[in-house]
Amino acid sequence: MTTTTERLSCADVDAVSALLPVVGGNTTVPLVDGTQRVYANLDYAASAPALEAVAARVTEVLPLYASVHRGAGYLSQVSTALYESARQTIARFVDARPDDVAIITRNTTDSLNLLAGVVPTGSRVLVLDIEHHANLLPWVHSADGHGHQTTILPIADTVAETLARLRDELARQHYALLTVTGASNVTGEALPVDEVVALAHAEGTRVAVDGAQLVPHRGFSLAASGADYVAFSGHKTYAPFGAGALVGRRDWLDTGSPYLAGGGAVRDVRADRTVWQPAPARHEAGSPNVIGAIALAEACDQLAALPAGALHAHEEALRARLVAGLSAIDGVEIARIWPDSAPPVGVLTFTVPGHNPGLVAAYLSAEHGIGVRDGRFCAHPLLAHLDASDGAIRASVGVGTTSEAVDRLVTALTTYLSVGPASGYEIVDGCWVVVEDTRPLVAVHGLDHLAATAAAACGPALDD
Repeated sequence: MTTTTERLSCADVDAVSALLPVVGGNTTVPLVDGTQRVYANLDYAASAPALEAVAARVTEVLPLYASVHRGAGYLSQVSTALYESARQTIARFVDARPDDVAIITRNTTDSLNLLAGVVPTGSRVLVLDIEHHANLLPWVHSADGHGHQTTILPIADTVAETLARLRDELARQHYALLTVTGASNVTGEALPVDEVVALAHAEGTRVAVDGAQLVPHRGFSLAASGADYVAFSGHKTYAPFGAGALVGRRDWLDTGSPYLAGGGAVRDVRADRTVWQPAPARHEAGSPNVIGAIALAEACDQLAALPAGALHAHEEALRARLVAGLSAIDGVEIARIWPDSAPPVGVLTFTVPGHNPGLVAAYLSAEHGIGVRDGRFCAHPLLAHLDASDGAIRASVGVGTTSEAVDRLVTALTTYLSVGPASGYEIVDGCWVVVEDTRPLVAVHGLDHLAATAAAACGPALDD
C-alpha cells in the first residue's frame, strides 16, 4: 500500500506553503554559534502566523475603521457592513445551518466560557478527561454559578471502548450537553465526531465541539456533522488579531445570561429593569473587535479557496514524515491516546526519556532555530493519562510548514542524543536557557530594555 509520504514529493508537500504564504515565513533567527537560520516554526498548535493575505486585508480596511451598529457616519456604516459580512463568512466556513447564530468572541476559551453561561439552569453537562483546559475548566468552575452539574468521564484504552463508555453514560442519566474536542492539542487525535453526535442526539443531548485544532486544519461542518455548537480561534486560524467565534443553535444563546453587561447588548434600560437583545448582540457588549473579525473572515475565505483536500494532504504528509523520522530515533517516544483512532491532525507530542523537555526545547531553539512547545499544553489530565506529568515536547504543523522544517527537527534530535548539546544550559526562573547567551535581540521597539539572555527565556505560560 502506498503511503501519503511516498505519494508526495517534497515539492508536493510544500505546495500549500506556496499557495498560502504566511507573514514571517522567511524570518531568520540567531543561533548560539553566531550563524543565522530561517526559523522553523513547529508551534502552530499554540498560535499560527498570519497569512500574508490576512495582513493585506487588515491594511486595506484599517483606513475604513469606525464605530459599528450605532454610528450615522459613512465610515461607521462601512465598518458595520464589513463586520456583519465577516460574521456571515465565519458562519459559512463551518457550514452553519440557516437558523444558527455566529457570535464573535476573543478565542475558543472565550467562546466556551460564553456557552457555559447559557446552559439551562439545572442541566447536566458531560465532558471527557482528555480536554484542553479551555474545554474543561469552564464547565467545572461555572457549574455552581450557573446552576448546572458537570460530570468528567474518563476515557478508555481504545476509541471503540470510549464510545461505548460514552453511550452507557448518556443512557444512564440525561445530559443537556456533551462537549468534546474536535482534535487534541496534544496528539491531534479525536473521537469520530459524527458518531459522538449520533450517540448524544439519540439521548436528547446536544454536542459542542472544541474546534480550535480541527477547524484550521481539516475544516468542519455543523450541518454535516449534526453538532450543535463549534468554537474556534482566529490566532490558530492564521488571523492573530484577537477574534474567535462561537457558532451554533440560537435558542440557548437568545435567552441565556448575557456574557457581558454593557452597551450594545440591550434594547432598553431603566433603573428597575433591563431588556436584553437576542444573540448575537446579547453576548457582544461593548465595542466589538471589527478588525479581528474581518481578519478571521479573510483567513476563512483563503482556506476555503484551497483545492479540495490540499490542506489535509499537506499536513498528513508532514505528520507522517515526522512520525517516520522520530520513530527511527532510539530514545524518542511518540505519545498516542488510542491505537485505533483515525489519522490525527498535524499535531504530535513526544518525550525523550531521561531528558528534561524544557532542556530539549531550549536546545532545539538555540542550536537549530526550531520552535516547538514544551510543558503540559494546558491539558494536565491528558498528560497524566499519557504518563507525562513532568511534561513533553510538541511539534505542530500548518500551511506555512515545509518538509525542511520537519527534517531539521529529526536531524537535530538525532544530534542531541548522539553528540549532545554544543552549549551549556541552566535553569533561570524555572526555564532552561543558554548559559551566557550572546545571541542578539531582534532590533524592534520594546525589546531594547531586555538583557540578551531574555531572548531565550520563557514566560509564565509554560504549560500552554
